[in-house]
Formats: sequence, structure tokens, C-alpha cells
Amino acid sequence: MSLFLIVALPFLGVVFPALLVRAGRDASASAAGTATLLALIGLLLHAPAVLRGEVITARIDWLPNLGLNANFFLDGLGLLFAGLILGIGLLIILYARYYLSREDPMGQFYAYLLLFQGAMVGIVLSDNILLLLVFWELTSLSSFLLIGYWKHLPEGRQGARMALAVTGSGGLAMIGGMLILGSIAGSYDLTEILRNKEAIQASPLYLPALILILLGCFTKSAQFPFHFWLPHAMAAPTPVSAYLHSATMVKAGLFMMARVWPVLAGTPEWFYIVATTGLATMLIGAVIALFKDDLKALLAFSTVSNLGLITMLLGFGTKMAAIAAVFHIINHAVYKAALFMTAGIVDHEAHTRDIKRLGGLRHLMPLTFTIATIAALSMAGLPTLNGFLSKEMMLAEALDTTWNGSRLVLPAIAGLAAAFTAAYSFRYIAHVFLGPKRHDYPASPHDPGPGLWLAPMFLAVLVVAIGLFSQALVGPLVKAASYAVTGGDLPEFKLKIWHGFNTALFLSFGALLTGLALLRLHGGLERGWNAMPRPEAKTIFDALLRWIAELSRTVTDRLHDGAISRYAMIFVVFTLLLAGYGYFSGTIGLPTRDVQDAPILPIIAWFCLIAATALLTFLHRNRQLALVLIGVVGLTVSMSFNYLSAPDLAMTQISVEVVTIILLLLCLNFLPKGTPVDSSLGIRVRDGVIAGAAGLGTAGLVYALMVRDFAFPTISEYHLANSKTGGGGTNVVNVILVDFRGFDTFGEIIVLGIAALVIFSLTEALLSTRVRAYLLNRKPDWPQSGDAHPLMMVVATRVMMPIALMVATYIFLRGHNLPGGGFIAGLIASIAYVMQYMASGFGWAAERQHFYYHGIIGSGVLIAAITGIGAWFNGVPFLTSDFGYFQIPPLEEFELATAMFFDLGVFLAVVGAVLLALESLSRLAWQPGMVTEHAMDINPARDDPPEAEDPAQTAVKED
Repeated sequence: MSLFLIVALPFLGVVFPALLVRAGRDASASAAGTATLLALIGLLLHAPAVLRGEVITARIDWLPNLGLNANFFLDGLGLLFAGLILGIGLLIILYARYYLSREDPMGQFYAYLLLFQGAMVGIVLSDNILLLLVFWELTSLSSFLLIGYWKHLPEGRQGARMALAVTGSGGLAMIGGMLILGSIAGSYDLTEILRNKEAIQASPLYLPALILILLGCFTKSAQFPFHFWLPHAMAAPTPVSAYLHSATMVKAGLFMMARVWPVLAGTPEWFYIVATTGLATMLIGAVIALFKDDLKALLAFSTVSNLGLITMLLGFGTKMAAIAAVFHIINHAVYKAALFMTAGIVDHEAHTRDIKRLGGLRHLMPLTFTIATIAALSMAGLPTLNGFLSKEMMLAEALDTTWNGSRLVLPAIAGLAAAFTAAYSFRYIAHVFLGPKRHDYPASPHDPGPGLWLAPMFLAVLVVAIGLFSQALVGPLVKAASYAVTGGDLPEFKLKIWHGFNTALFLSFGALLTGLALLRLHGGLERGWNAMPRPEAKTIFDALLRWIAELSRTVTDRLHDGAISRYAMIFVVFTLLLAGYGYFSGTIGLPTRDVQDAPILPIIAWFCLIAATALLTFLHRNRQLALVLIGVVGLTVSMSFNYLSAPDLAMTQISVEVVTIILLLLCLNFLPKGTPVDSSLGIRVRDGVIAGAAGLGTAGLVYALMVRDFAFPTISEYHLANSKTGGGGTNVVNVILVDFRGFDTFGEIIVLGIAALVIFSLTEALLSTRVRAYLLNRKPDWPQSGDAHPLMMVVATRVMMPIALMVATYIFLRGHNLPGGGFIAGLIASIAYVMQYMASGFGWAAERQHFYYHGIIGSGVLIAAITGIGAWFNGVPFLTSDFGYFQIPPLEEFELATAMFFDLGVFLAVVGAVLLALESLSRLAWQPGMVTEHAMDINPARDDPPEAEDPAQTAVKED
């Protein structure tokens, strides 16, 4: 199965649970499970090859010149994480089906879950870091939806916001660090970056990149001091918590540290930042977890501690530590998912997670007690269970590592953290399940049906099996993943329970005994903990957010006061300062070209342009006159294009001018005739000085460019040289639009369509308010407006309509080799339709048009997109055109190019956007009774009735 399909399956599955929810909860869960299962099967099909050391790749060169490619690869590390994401995800889907109540929208839950799952799979399989960053941010957004799933709970909403704020901020840092890393390596593909360790670590940008990337990893994986968001995410339903803590979200940061380990690890900066952060997180999380009374809060801080353990191991920078980190990732995922599920079962049956209200549940819930005990003892590090093996490996590596010249710091703190880990693990068993049966439970607890215990039972079996047969069950996977992390040969290692009597073993048993002692002293320790003053992370976070919000509000109120002139002033002044700095700090050579003599015609055109622009500046308050002057400026520019041998640009400019002026005339119908004076004389003088400086600066720049030769080939030379051979057309302008810079054009038609839809939406909004009544009851100025539909204009437009459409077709077909193309043809066709509206009115034209303008826009964008995607099937980047020359006797040789279909999309998008905007504005101007029955009728409602003649005057006439 293709890696693209494996990544896409969860996203494709998003829609089905929501659609099938009416068919029943089982149907919704089955749809989500099917998508996950298919992706897991596809992944497992590649497992044998990956375990043999092969790397599976899939590539699509989308925008290679920008480094943006849809590349995926599957190695041992990707196989490990993707397997955890999909495998545990399948168990979570089963568990959630029976955990959620009937009042919870299950289709929505599974849709969010699959969206999150797809983003996580995308992260671990991405080869391109730009693509990876997209998935990275998508995990923050989708986890926000999952954590805030119970949106009726204030703590759920707050936890979701906190998670998004912390992980989203770290994601921004991650983006900066990854871009620096790609810039150093000269590629944005991970497989290329991982081969450039020496260049990256020798770069002066290594430390900034390292810090930024680690900020993203630490925030995502809840490392100190960013650990506080994870416990507040426990307001989510338990299936979400189990998934976030075991196989996804918080493991994303660990994955990223493991992925970049080959190029970033091995330096003192990496060791002290990563190992110290992990060590502190490990101890702090373990200590806090011991004193939490909420089951999920205890497990949440235990996750923080275990994440710190793995981070510390990755920070050591040795290959054996990396192996131990990989092994503990597997073990932690298995027992932590089981623990969260058992906590959810207790909450589901006893209706409380408060440890002080529990106890004695082993008598009432023996099956749940068995599963929870196995998982908790594994977390404590009891021998024969999987957690013991990786904990002992961690202690062994801590004993062999020196921190700041001391060999005692790391093992002492790690051993203390292991003791607290054992203590809270024992407390989870003793205070929840052991002791006498109580009679004041909020509900009557009992073991649930198989739907809730089947998934944790499977995981508990894995805990025991991996502990006893670790080398056989997970040895090859640990080896393959560790090889991918270290990027080289691995030392000899064997996953087994007994390594003989050594210091790590004694330290491990010492931690277990100390944990039992801490549990026995828990009551006194808890009183001391509660009495001890300590900083509250949530309080600090809330205060920081309030301060940031107040600062943002102050800055916004100062800079964004609603005046567009102020925004323009800030932008222009800032641009002038940058330009001034560049001019005075740089070097500019002497002119290398002589100034040519200007003929009289360009001088006249220049004078008209300057005069119209100056008059527009001084007379802009008269809106109608300003529109006329704008037309003069546009016409002059069009003539200039034509004079300078740019007929394509001239045709485009003239067409745009016609359409724009007509639409603006319609807009003027709803605006006052003049613009009021809002600014004082001083402000106008200030703005005039700034605008004049910007204009003189621009003129100086243009002059400097025209009188100097370039020391390097210009982009125009490249286009002229490659237009025919690379794009198959001799019209360089059109080839640029549909091939060389087709992606820009694609974006522009999308923006054009969006603009038309916005106009349509605003029109709909206006017509649904009191504005509609005003528009229908207003009295137009009939005496000044004259005939509604002048006879000559109606006749002329009828004659010109087929001619204009024929010209548009001709311009469209020849555009690839002669002046023309889809954009110009679209404007010409639009003008032909616009003239019908002008001549016969909106009502008459609307009754006779049978095209849905929204559909025309959508069809245009879709055709352009399909044409671009078709290039992939030819093994070339998005929107690369193909062409060929053909000859059918007796016709001359002619060319066919795929760019014609892209141009067709441009044509349709332009026509649809212009006509939708025209229709929207026309609907605002429409009056009742304005629809004429025939093509050239004069609307009788707009004619003044003939005045009655005086009888006396009639008698005089007869005489």
C-alpha cells in the first residue's frame, strides 16, 4: 500500500462517522475503525522490509524550486510511531464506543479523532519538513477539538485553549528552527538534512535552530516549564486522554527529538539543554503525581515524568541511551493506555475519579483491578513486566553519564524520580482497589461489559508478554527504530530481564523499596505538601495571558484605529526607512547607459498621465469626476503598453478598465456624490509629504535601474529563451501566466472568485435587512437619468454580442502564440454580457441567462486544478504543461498544449467572477417594475404621464 494512502486513509475516514451516525453508534464506530484498520494493515505490509533495514519512500515533486514536495518515507522510527498511533488508535475507537454516553455526538468525536490520527501519521511519515510542519500544526488544532469535546464544561474549554496556546506557540518556534535547519542543509527534505551533520553543527546558526526546535518539542511533549498544560487537558473524555498520553500528541515532541538526533545530538548544548530538561521534568512530574487525588491527574503527571525520562535518555546523546529511549516509548505507550482506560472504567462505573472517595474496588471490580494492577506495577518497574526492563536500562545509562563533572548527580536524581514513580504507582493500586469495601460510593461500581475491558485487557497481556519475551516480540522493532534514530551501527544489546547483579539492579530495587516507604508515609507527606508554598503554573499562565492580552489591546488601539490612511502612512514610512537604510548603507555604481531622447508622443502621454493623476489627487472628493480621471489614467497606461510593444498587457489593461469602471459606476449609485473632509490641513500636508517622498524614491529607483546594466541575467531573458522550448508558446506573457508562474495565476483566480463571492454574500446580507425596504422605496432621479434603455444602445449591444463572443473565442484560442489568452478572453466575454445588463437592464438580462455564476467560478478553478494535478501523472511538478505539434492534411501544422485547459479555467473563473459581482450590484440597484416585456421596450413606470392640455389653449389652436 502506498504511503500516500496510509496517510490519507484517516483523513478520508473523517467524513464517514459523521454521515453514518444516524445509522447507529455501531455504524459510526465501525466506519472509524475500518479507516484505521486499513491504514494499519497497509503499514504492516511494509513492516518486513523495514525490519530488514529498507526504507520505503514515496515522492511527489510539487513545487521543487521552493522545496515544497509531498515526500513520505518509512523507516524503523516511522514504523514504530505509526504502529503505535494506528494500533492504539484502533483500541481507543473500540473503547470510546462503549465509554461515551448517548448524549455525546459520537460521529463528531470519531471525526475529530481521525483528523488527529491522520495528522500524527503525517508527522511521523513526512520526509519534507515543510509538509511535516503542516501536520504538526494540524495536531494542535485537532487536539484542541478533542480536548474541548465536552464544550459544555468550562474546564474542557479552558484546557483546550491552554493546550492550543502552549503547543501552538511552540509550533511557531518549531517552524523557525526547521526553516533554519533546511537553509543550512540546502534542502527541506529530512533524508537530505540527516546527511549533513557536520555542516549543521559547524554552522553559527546551529544553536538558534536547536533552541527553536527544542521549544517546539518541549511544549508538545509537556517538558518543564511547559508541563502544566497536559494535566488541564484531562477535562477531555478518557478515550482522548488515553490516546494523547500513550501514542500521540505528547509523543510528537519525542518523535521530533529522535528524528533530528543524528544531526543535532552529540554536542554539549544538546546534552545540557535536553538531558537537564528531561531530568527536571522526570522528577517534578513524579513528585506532583504522588499528591494528586484525581485519578486522571495522577496519571497525567506520571506521563509528564515518563516523558521527561525519555527526553533525558535522548539528551545523553549515546547510542545505548537512544536504544533505551526507544524501548521505553513502546513500554510507556502500552501500560499508560491501559491505565487511562482503567481509570475511565472506574469513573464510568463509580461516577468519581477522586481517590479519597474510592478504595476496596477489588471486591467489586476484580477484572478491572487485575488489569490496573498489572499496568501500574509495570509503571513502577516491577521485575518481569515491560516497564522494569526499560527502567533498568535508564538507570544503567544514568550511572554511566557525567553531568557537569559529577557522576552522582544523574543517577541520584533519576533514582529519586524512580522512587516517586514507584510510590504513585503503588498508591494507584492501594488507594483505589485495596482496603475494605466502602458503602458511600457515588454509584454502585462493578466490572463493565467487554466493550470497555477488552482493549485494556489486550494491553495488559502485552505488558506481561513484552516483559517476558521482549527480545522476540519487540527486539527487531527496537533495533530498526534505534538504527533510524542514531543513523549508524548500534552496539550489541539484548532485551532481557536478567543482566546479573549490577548497580542498576540495586538502584532499581532501592527505588521500589523507597516507593513503598513513601506510600506508607503518604498522609504526613501530603499534609506537608499542601502546607508548603509553591508556584502554581496555571495562575502564572493566566496572569501571563492577561498581561499579553492587555499589551496587545494597547498596541492595537494605538496602531489600528480604523483609519486606512493611518495604516498606509505606517506602511509607507516603514518602507521609506528600509529603502533609505538600503541606499545609504549599500553601494551603487555609476550609470552605464545614456538617457535616450524622448519623442513628442510619449511626452504628451506622460503629461496627460501626470495631469490626470494630479487632478485625481486634488479632486478625489468628487466621486464621479474621480472615476473619470481614473479612466484617463488607465487608458494612458494602456496606450503606453501598446507603444512599448506589449499588446497583451494593453489589451488586458483596457478590458480591466472597462469592467472596473462599469462596476464602480454601479457602486457610485449607492454612495454620496462627494467625499467629506475628514482630515485636518496639517494631516493632509503630512500625508502629502510622505506620499511625495515615496513617489520620488520610486522614481529614483526606476531611473537608477534604467540607466544601469545588470551584472547578471534577467528573468526576462530566461523567459524569452525558454518560452518556446519549455512552454511550447511564442507568446511569452501567456506562457508565463499558464506555465512558468501558473501557480501564481491559479492563486489569483481563486482570490478573484473569493472576492466575487464576498460581494455576493454582502449583497445577500444587505437584502435580508432593512436596507431592502429602503432600496425598493427610494425615488430615482428619473428626469436626469433619461431613458431606461436607449434604443440605439439596445440595438448596438444585440449586434455586438455575438461578435464580441467570437472575438473572445479567437483571442482565447490564439493566446499561447499570439497576444491573447484566457484572462483577456474572459474580460472580453464579460464585457459582452455587461453591455446586455447596461442596455436592457438587470431584470431582462437575468431572465435570459441560464448559467449559475457560482458554478462557473467553481468550474474554472476545478478545471485549472485538475490540469495542474494532471502534470503529476507525467512525472513533472504541479501545473507543468505539455505540448505537441500535429499536422492533419490539408491543414497546416498546429500546436496542442495542456495549458489551453488551464487557460479555460482562467477564462471561466474571470467570467463567473465579473458577472457574479455585476449581478450582485445590479440586484441592489433593481427597482420593482423595471423588467421589460420586450428587448427594446421603454419602461412605462419611468415615463412621466403627459400633462392635460388647457381647454382654452385647445380652442385657440382650433381657431
